[in-house]
Amino acid sequence: MSDTAILQASGIGKRYAGVAALHDVQLTLRAGEVHALMGQNGAGKSTLIKVLTGVVAPDDGTIALVGEPIAPRSPADAQRLGISTVYQEVNLCPNLSVAENICAGRFARRRWTRTIHWSRVHEEAAAIMRRLDLDIDVTRSLSSYPVAIQQMVAIARAVSVSARVLILDEPTSSLDEDEVRQLFAVMRTLREQGMAILFVTHFLDQVYAICDRITVLRNGGFVGEYRTSELPQAALISAMVGREFALTGTDRQAVPTGEAAPLLTAQGLGRRGGVWPTDLQIRRGEVLGLGGLLGSGRTELARLLFGLDPADAGVIAIDGDERRWRAPAEAIAHGIALCPEERKTEGIVAELSVRENIVLALQARLGLRRYLSRAQQNEIAQRFVELLGIKTASIETPVGLLSGGNQQKVVLARWLVTEPRLLMLDEPTRGIDIAAKQEIMSEILKLARQGMAVLFISAEIDELVRVCDRIAVMRERRKAGELVGGSSEHAVLDLIAGTA
Repeated sequence: MSDTAILQASGIGKRYAGVAALHDVQLTLRAGEVHALMGQNGAGKSTLIKVLTGVVAPDDGTIALVGEPIAPRSPADAQRLGISTVYQEVNLCPNLSVAENICAGRFARRRWTRTIHWSRVHEEAAAIMRRLDLDIDVTRSLSSYPVAIQQMVAIARAVSVSARVLILDEPTSSLDEDEVRQLFAVMRTLREQGMAILFVTHFLDQVYAICDRITVLRNGGFVGEYRTSELPQAALISAMVGREFALTGTDRQAVPTGEAAPLLTAQGLGRRGGVWPTDLQIRRGEVLGLGGLLGSGRTELARLLFGLDPADAGVIAIDGDERRWRAPAEAIAHGIALCPEERKTEGIVAELSVRENIVLALQARLGLRRYLSRAQQNEIAQRFVELLGIKTASIETPVGLLSGGNQQKVVLARWLVTEPRLLMLDEPTRGIDIAAKQEIMSEILKLARQGMAVLFISAEIDELVRVCDRIAVMRERRKAGELVGGSSEHAVLDLIAGTA
């Protein structure tokens, strides 16, 4: 470990339409260190990486590389300066060979004919892979190798251009445990060779397994830089969420859970690279909370339950009868609804009206042969606008013009129209104002009192404790445990941090 600063960003600020995405952010990457960049969703991690790699220019602050001021104007410019990035999705050409991917744009050529000198290209690519302690056939197509090896090839290409800084943005999200260990071996090799590595991940165990230091961002601001060895996981979580917790494991008096028969039971339900085999029961008339940090597997589990992603393992039973969803339409037909986490990209159709958005799921369920008349659509939309207090000038207003809270209510209305037996809400209160948040929480409790089963997914621990009858906690894509209603925030954090 060295104190030599390879890259130093000071006072970084970035604003979009007057809104600060970053303000006074500091980051120092040192030679021979793996440095974690941590923060909740919206903390500013992606924006900071865009600034460092020249995707966007900062409005404030400076960046220095080995003491020299730099201002990268594009990712290619950043790479020429010695800053390389490997993203979560491998950005290479799967139809080309490993060697072609590593050396693209820099092929060795024969002296007189200027044609590509393939034997030298293969030798150079193999030498770069050996630098990472990997011995593979570089003449094979990239697509013939698993995702883990493709990640290594992306890293090999990144370091082959004399990179001094390597940014790894969520590289482990699609890897299993063995592949993560293989990636970490490569990272340790590069660390020993003096490279500065910025590692972005949501997996706390991985941070403590590989990282020397941690920088935490929150709401676009700099919280602090810490030595990993001196920062307990509980303190890291507190820094990320902005609240101080003493994780003692002590609970308040638990509230007894009802004994209603399970509506949905999942046994060993899992998907490779998404979530490990998980058991879960959801009862009629209860609110089951699903907690954990971003990337813990909460959304991935909901997608399996709804049939958006096919499960590799396990079974789902509805009222005791086993089911295998081939598509979300089958889950919807059995009374399951999902309000997705990404409201703007997966929830609303911004160009369509409030009316069209509300009737969308019901029309899909009825099919084209049972088309809802305009009068029926108007009646349904108006009823749910009034029921949920959706603030809109008209049911014909494009939903994209509504506030975040009202957009969320439109998505909720869409699924309530289908009269679901199980309503899954993924971060339903994220990014909305306090008043709208309280209205949605009240609606959730009212639905449960009417007999609906509700799966409530949230990173807000106080919300889970306040509304849920039971709380299942996800950690590192596994279910870490369950708590009954009335448990303390400390108990939930203990499970998230692995200290329970």
